[in-house]
Amino acid sequence: EMAHLLRNLASQVGRATPMVSSAMRTPMHSAMRATAMRSMALGPASGGQVSDEMLAKLKKLSTQAIIDGLWVMGWPTSFIEGARALGKGQKCAGRAVTLRFVPQRPDIAADKPPGGESPEYEAFEKCGEGEVLVMASVGPWESVGGDIKFLRLKQRSVGGLVTDGSVRDTDELLNYGFPVFSYSTTPKQGPAAMQPWECNGVIECGGVVVRPGDAVVGDQDGVVVVPAKAVDKVYSIAHGREQIEEIVKEELMKNPGPPGKFYPFMSGKIKVDSPLGKLLATKGITPENSNQFEGSADW
Repeated sequence: EMAHLLRNLASQVGRATPMVSSAMRTPMHSAMRATAMRSMALGPASGGQVSDEMLAKLKKLSTQAIIDGLWVMGWPTSFIEGARALGKGQKCAGRAVTLRFVPQRPDIAADKPPGGESPEYEAFEKCGEGEVLVMASVGPWESVGGDIKFLRLKQRSVGGLVTDGSVRDTDELLNYGFPVFSYSTTPKQGPAAMQPWECNGVIECGGVVVRPGDAVVGDQDGVVVVPAKAVDKVYSIAHGREQIEEIVKEELMKNPGPPGKFYPFMSGKIKVDSPLGKLLATKGITPENSNQFEGSADW
């Protein structure tokens, strides 16, 4: 909707330009035209949406399997460095709602919409059970918020909070019950170092690009971002890998020995006549029903 409005603005300003003489053209008019035209060069923030059904499937997978699925497809790393679970057993899977912070500066603080109109509260209101709020901090030890702010996320039944910064009021956040993944905890005040600036734009968090609507999955090993446009294929590969790993583990428990006979393996490269290929055949997994074999890769 925003892109549509900006294109309309550019069109209206462009049509108006011939009617405005050089003498009448003001710096304000020129700035409006430049801003409107520049905005048209931006791509869409969101790359798509992930269904609730797919989120439920992703939540059953490990982050290791998901990142392996992205890797074999040739996607860049998707692991948000530094985002660790605040509590034991926490896991999340949801669509990304993004929030970008910028370093503190007097004019930034003055220009940021005040109170309830702040970008961070705009982001909060977009969150629900199927969403994960991803907050891009300006530094790992800077606070993105604490108990009073995040009470609203509890009220919204947010699916999770992820940041490459830190959180405060740890005990209270744990009591709130929703999953939190952060670099660390801190007693510091966030506004002294940074200000929330943009809701639902493309951000970089922990070395990873996150677009609104991407799938964000977190567990005790960390947080992985799955591009919305690739989520179906990533799930297919990751789910297939987990099935095979369970079979390999079961075999090694029955017949103890070095795992090198079966593991590691490359998705899309398993040979039918290899020890692993033969083991999988006994479980009904073949190139006819799996994309993990040589010649059966569909990505």
